Amino acid sequence: METTFKILLVVLAFGFMEFMAWFTHKYVMHGFMWFFHRDHHIRDGRKIEWNDVFAIIFAFPSILLIYLGVVTPDGYLLSIGIGIMLYGAAYFMFHDVYVHQRIPILKNFSNRYLRATVKAHLDHHNPNAEYNFGFLVAPMKYYKEEFGKKKKV
Repeated sequence: METTFKILLVVLAFGFMEFMAWFTHKYVMHGFMWFFHRDHHIRDGRKIEWNDVFAIIFAFPSILLIYLGVVTPDGYLLSIGIGIMLYGAAYFMFHDVYVHQRIPILKNFSNRYLRATVKAHLDHHNPNAEYNFGFLVAPMKYYKEEFGKKKKV
């Protein structure tokens, strides 16, 4: 039962991070820390951006929780830290690798979920766009649009 609860904590931490990413993206990155995030909206092919500072900031709670979970030992802290870490890995693979191709792999991989979520993210990059702040979950209209199309054979 305890193992099941720890797995549930990993899943819940992962899910909560999508909310935290949305909240931070909307109110911090597009708010008082816009000066770090601005260069991310200027797609000029750079591999390193000031926006990457956020990856370091967001990694800190995960590293701390994993560390404390191992040295104390506390499986609950460890589970939450792992959930946050897995979200960070998923975010990196989706956002930096797949959407923006900062590492040119996964170019030909696509499905309806990915197309809808990528479209929402790219719409967010339109000049003066103040919507679509999520990363792995987009507004429902994008999924309805993509899943409403006839499936390609």
